[in-house]
Amino acid sequence: MDWGSDLWDQFDVIERHTQWGLELVEKYVKFVRERTEIEQQYAKQLRNLVKKYLPKRIAKDDPECKFSQYISFQQVVKELNDFAGQREVVAETLMTQICLDLVKFSQEVKQERKMHLQEGRRAQQHLENSFKQLEASKRKFERDCREAEKAVLLAERLDQDINATKADVEKARVHSHQRMQMAEESKNEYALYLQKFNQDQGQFYFSDMPQIFSKLQSMDERRTLKLREGYRGFADTERQVLPIIGKCLDGVSAAADSVNASQDSLALIEAHKSGFDRPGDVEFEDLSQPMNRTSSEGSLGTPKGTLDSRGDARQIVRHKGKRWLFSKKNKAVISEDFSHLPPEQRRKKLQQKMDEWSRELQKEHDQREALDKMKDVYEKNPQMGNPNILMPKYNETINNIQRLQLQIQKCESWLANVDGQRINRGDTIVRYNNQPERPVSVNNNDSSQEKDSTDASHSDDSQDPSNQPIYTEFEEDFEDDAPSPIGMCTAAYPFDGSSEGTIAMTEGEELSLMEEDKGDGWTRVRKLKGGEGYVPTSYLRINQN
Repeated sequence: MDWGSDLWDQFDVIERHTQWGLELVEKYVKFVRERTEIEQQYAKQLRNLVKKYLPKRIAKDDPECKFSQYISFQQVVKELNDFAGQREVVAETLMTQICLDLVKFSQEVKQERKMHLQEGRRAQQHLENSFKQLEASKRKFERDCREAEKAVLLAERLDQDINATKADVEKARVHSHQRMQMAEESKNEYALYLQKFNQDQGQFYFSDMPQIFSKLQSMDERRTLKLREGYRGFADTERQVLPIIGKCLDGVSAAADSVNASQDSLALIEAHKSGFDRPGDVEFEDLSQPMNRTSSEGSLGTPKGTLDSRGDARQIVRHKGKRWLFSKKNKAVISEDFSHLPPEQRRKKLQQKMDEWSRELQKEHDQREALDKMKDVYEKNPQMGNPNILMPKYNETINNIQRLQLQIQKCESWLANVDGQRINRGDTIVRYNNQPERPVSVNNNDSSQEKDSTDASHSDDSQDPSNQPIYTEFEEDFEDDAPSPIGMCTAAYPFDGSSEGTIAMTEGEELSLMEEDKGDGWTRVRKLKGGEGYVPTSYLRINQN
């Protein structure tokens, strides 16, 4: 079945149908173009969202980067950025492979349709012209027949009329004969045009128009198939990016699986652990003592409100190490040695700084070796260059090495100070009210070695202003030659006491508590058999009175 045989008389229907098909293509192109604009706008909004929540540069020391949940969030944002890229790919593919292709094909189909319709209209015009000629020849034949019939009747009437002259009769006969001859010629012409019209009509309906309709049918079917490809491309374009989108979603799932709650908790501990122990109980302060003074003592003694040089100073020192959990922290002054930080955080910062300087020092050493090699080459081959031009750079490198070495030594001293603050208290020399120097604790080590280490410790600590409170903190604890215990405690775990200022103990050993923990994690104890030193507070079970 085809249009040429079954729709031979539906030229207008075929014309409207092909026009409708082209309009459908244009409608689909418009639909895909609007879908492309939506995809582009969607991708743009996703890009803006990613730009909003993804920092341009992530600092290495950013505290948020230590948490797995934040790293996973950054990964989710990056995967969304890749997802936005796939939406852009979809938009570009829809535009190039569907919209532009269909627009180009639609233009070609329009030109082809126009050509076929013009050819059909020319065939119709030719048939109409042939039919008009037939009608004209028919009307002429009909008119000549009537005129001939009238001429014949007139000739017969004159021939029967006795009053008519012979000339009139002869004239009427000649005229009748002429009319008959003209009618015969019109008949022959009509027959000729009729034959021609029949031929044109047969050519039109059985040859010309079926061919034109077949071409239009083929054109319309190709347009339909092209539109079908456009429909399929609409789905294939989305299907092509599904694997990559699936990988993006898998990346989001992997980022979610990488979140580790316990690891984040440990990271928070490592980032903010101060190294201090919890504060002890607040001691009772007897504020009723001024009430017991006599009037003479109040008039002749120390003015009201003046602190005693021993008792009140002791209270100030004891409360100095207390830390209140919910108090507002004052803004610390940042110093080069990080003394404004708690011990644990200070140790980490110093270690990071020393590692950084060590890397820089290694680079400077490598550069010095390279300059030495270049200098040797220039000295052996003067034509390659003058070795003196390397001296400014060489001197600068040497200065940098010396500077970095001093920085590293300074950082090592600070770091050693932080690590030794807790265990070297037994070797610290305490000065108070111009009293002579004496050891803080008694250990089993040689007295001369203890004195040397004590002097070195005092010399190092006195250079660091952050360590000055250490002397003040303990100066009131050793004023008496034989301090009395403040309680008893039991060793919960064994401790070897290998460091200076510490003392060894065995599990379950009874000890005298000589000094409570000042917030640094160490407690001074005395053995029942003699010997004092510091042990970790967490290793003790303390029973204070």
